[in-house]
Amino acid sequence: MKITDIPITKLHPFEGHPYKVLDDGEMDDLTESIRENGVLSPLIVRPLEGTDEYEVISGHRRLHAAERAGMQSVPAFVYEIDRDEAAVLLVDSNFHREHILPSEKAFAYKLKMEALAHRGITCGQVGHKSRDGISDTDSGRTVQRYIRLTKLVPELLQMMDEGRIAFSVGVELSFLNERQQHDLLDAIDLNDCTPSYSQACQMHREAGTITANRISEIMAEEKPNQREQIKLRREDFRKYFPASYTDQQIMRDILHGLDLLKRQRSRDRDAR
Repeated sequence: MKITDIPITKLHPFEGHPYKVLDDGEMDDLTESIRENGVLSPLIVRPLEGTDEYEVISGHRRLHAAERAGMQSVPAFVYEIDRDEAAVLLVDSNFHREHILPSEKAFAYKLKMEALAHRGITCGQVGHKSRDGISDTDSGRTVQRYIRLTKLVPELLQMMDEGRIAFSVGVELSFLNERQQHDLLDAIDLNDCTPSYSQACQMHREAGTITANRISEIMAEEKPNQREQIKLRREDFRKYFPASYTDQQIMRDILHGLDLLKRQRSRDRDAR
């Protein structure tokens, strides 16, 4: 296929695409690489009907980096396809990425499912028979669970992307309505912790009637692992060990030191 050089001013992001374009360290590296070497991998775009402009299917990060690098145009492959075909291609072309956030995967699966439905391609019940139509790697059940995450409010989705809320917890919380989810956010701030899986399941079971007070009550319950764990900050004790020590070696020495301390206290008591 022929590569076309297209002015950046004629390129537009795919409306509603699920992938985040962030000005972070990776973007800085990509910008510097493009500044030095140009865009080595062409974008994939489609013509916008009735115009001489284009919609980006694959390459949103490269496009943003090229803009930052001061480029006026970028190389691209032009695909003459409609929006639904483009949506499927957009999702599939991005799943090879090394890092995909839970929120990105959730909205990507939803976008592809809707595009296939518009094209008249049935996926069966999206809870059971969608594997072939939506994903080559995740089961239909997993696809359904990811799509449920799109019902979370942005603040809870952000916590999932940051790893503060587990995938299974997010799925359970998605059954709360928007008001209940905001009540949960208040409870998270008040208790300075996120819900456990058992707490999330309890809220799901009570989703039809649960109130802000009940959510606070559930969140205030002590979790089993909170009774069993004492949290230590790494920076408080790392200076006492060689830089080459692994976490396992540090834990071994800490336990050994505590054992010596226990023996010393026992000797002190016996000497009295």
